[in-house]
Amino acid sequence: MLDRFRISSPGSQALVAFALFTLLAAPDSRAQTARYPDRPVKMLVGFSAGGGTDVIARIVAQKMSEGLGQTVLVENRPGAKPRQNHRPTATRS
Repeated sequence: MLDRFRISSPGSQALVAFALFTLLAAPDSRAQTARYPDRPVKMLVGFSAGGGTDVIARIVAQKMSEGLGQTVLVENRPGAKPRQNHRPTATRS
């Protein structure tokens, strides 16, 4: 009776091994109950408010908030150094 379920071809064995691996390696969906991001996202813009870069950033932020389901804040930080905006992103606020 078990002869019907014997997997003899190497291709079939590989397929069964792959299916078992994906079932066992799949993460538990209940463990992913928290949605990311869980708080508003801050977009840092290195130019002053009211310029072309600010307008584009606000359009992108609006589309991002629709896609993420979370508020995206645009923060303008004009300055002489482009690296000025990299420091705040390295720390969690």
